[in-house]
Amino acid sequence: MPDFQYIARDLAGSQVTDVISASSQQEALSMLAARSLFPVRVDATDSAAVAQRRIGGRVRPRHTAVFYTQLADLLRSGVPLLRSLELLERQSVHPSLKLVIQDVREQVADGMRLADAMKRHPRVFGELGVSMVHAGEEGSFLEDVLKRIANFTEHQEDLKARVLGAMVYPVFLMVMGAIIVALMLTFFVPKFAPIFERMQERGSLPWPTIALMGLSNSLQIYGPMILLGLAAAVFLAVTWVKTDDGRLAFDRFKLASLKVGNVSFGVGPIVRSLAIARFCRILGTLLKNGVPILQSLRIAKDATGNRVLSTAIAQAAERVSAGKSLGGPLKQSGQFPEEIVEMIAVGEEANNLEQVLIDIADNMERHTDRKLELFVRLLEPIMLMLMAGVILFVVVALLLPILQSSGVF
Repeated sequence: MPDFQYIARDLAGSQVTDVISASSQQEALSMLAARSLFPVRVDATDSAAVAQRRIGGRVRPRHTAVFYTQLADLLRSGVPLLRSLELLERQSVHPSLKLVIQDVREQVADGMRLADAMKRHPRVFGELGVSMVHAGEEGSFLEDVLKRIANFTEHQEDLKARVLGAMVYPVFLMVMGAIIVALMLTFFVPKFAPIFERMQERGSLPWPTIALMGLSNSLQIYGPMILLGLAAAVFLAVTWVKTDDGRLAFDRFKLASLKVGNVSFGVGPIVRSLAIARFCRILGTLLKNGVPILQSLRIAKDATGNRVLSTAIAQAAERVSAGKSLGGPLKQSGQFPEEIVEMIAVGEEANNLEQVLIDIADNMERHTDRKLELFVRLLEPIMLMLMAGVILFVVVALLLPILQSSGVF
């Protein structure tokens, strides 16, 4: 049985810190209440956390979407939750997902809510899905929420597949181009070194050839060190991005773009549009199902997948709780396009905000898909031009001394 470390206060108001053994966090809270202790914080100890992480491995989102869809269908047909989880556990062919469903079913049978049981498996059920399930349980529309999560997950996976499929060729060109240039500089260019050294002694070697030979010598001497340095830099960057400050800086970088006049260039506008579209779709869905706007904002802000936008939405939610409309705070954050804020303001005035938000999501996703397709199409010729430019420089740097010595130049 896992251990939970807790901080609580007794009837006299004194702070009590200790460890308690319980099958779940919910049971730990019940045991503290029975001892007349008011919990301030209850966290799983390292051993309990490791035990929870070992229940099943990572499950692909497509398998999770199927689980959401099947659970929604069973609940809509009148099958009780425990019976539905038992059926899905028996029918699951994915070993890791089967273990996860088994643990969720056991926790629900012990009295834990479905959202809390799913929260034990962050590698399978994302924060957004858990939050929406919690809202569905609170508002008694769990079946609809599960179906919405399934559709949202499938839509995101389709979009991710399209992006990855479109990026295969440009990435292949970049990698192959880098390998070809490195091989040329390491093995082919040094064969011309004796000829170029004599010309350099006479002071007749062109600067492109001098630069090329210097780069070639550096790769031959420091090549392994350069590779190790690049690997270390990538490792440090990945480690830093996992921290709070690094994640925030990386999310801010993803939204950055080069602006010339009223036109923005780069990946930033595409990332921003996709994040805002996800936020609008989830917020509209929750409002349509009767979830209060403050709770909907707290859930939907995680749908952006970007901490900069999530922070802006959280600040807007605080102002909404003070009695202000949603459009004004979003506009003041500077993170939302003016036309989107205007549409949200109109939706609030017309009292059909939920439908306006879903329409915004549909329109933004269509426009973003076209932008993304255009960006990828432009990326291919740009990569070809860069490869051609680098190879042309190498060829010119090699031929220029020969042509110069023969009197052509």
